[in-house]
Amino acid sequence: MHAFSSSKKFGGKPEDYIEIHNFMDSSKSVISDNRHRALTHNSWFLNSVLERVFGLTIKNSDGKEISVKAIGEEHVLEDYGHNFIPSAQDFLQEIEYKGWMNGHGVPGSRLKVASKRNKTFIPFNSD
Repeated sequence: MHAFSSSKKFGGKPEDYIEIHNFMDSSKSVISDNRHRALTHNSWFLNSVLERVFGLTIKNSDGKEISVKAIGEEHVLEDYGHNFIPSAQDFLQEIEYKGWMNGHGVPGSRLKVASKRNKTFIPFNSD
């Protein structure tokens, strides 16, 4: 859908844009609901990551140079009803702080892996 929207807005063919849109939605492989957007649908990602991966512009099949950031911004705007582009802070401030984030204890996923292997997990103590 996003690639078709990009071709309509910027010209060219949907295939010109599909890699960018697939990259932005690749976080669905980590969590399939819309929380995946916390990783790729924010202003930090658009300004710091997307252009590093794809360059500042791409040339579409019409030979036109298109801003990669503009493609990403349109993707995010479409997903949020053209109302806003959230910041990374918008997402991160909603996450409950846990001790393992500071090196104390381990995240729940690590405990699950250890229990499936019938092993006792001894957490690293950084003190």
